[in-house]
Amino acid sequence: MLVGVQRIFLMPFAEVYPAYVNKVERKQRSVDELNQVILWLTGFTENEFQQQLKSQCTIEEFFGAARINPNASLITGSVCGVKIQEIDDPLMLKIRYLDKLVDELAKGRPMEKILRSGA
Repeated sequence: MLVGVQRIFLMPFAEVYPAYVNKVERKQRSVDELNQVILWLTGFTENEFQQQLKSQCTIEEFFGAARINPNASLITGSVCGVKIQEIDDPLMLKIRYLDKLVDELAKGRPMEKILRSGA
């Protein structure tokens, strides 16, 4: 049996994505905004992202194919009680970056701040 973290890595991203959609829609944010955040972090084009969803790739494969935004290192704070800056595992760090961005979107943070484009 796989341990929790390994199990997360092997989950299809397409099974996690609807939870992100539900979270942001409950807070009156749009799927387009969610996708904008995901594309910013991963470097995927819209078409590449849709192909990733259709392919049923694992979370590990999804982030393995991503070109993580260089400004992702500006994402700080805590997710699930863990400080992002203290995460050692590179894959878990990418997952938590996305979790943090989705949290910020759901909390109504302005898009330019979420995407770390404001000075």
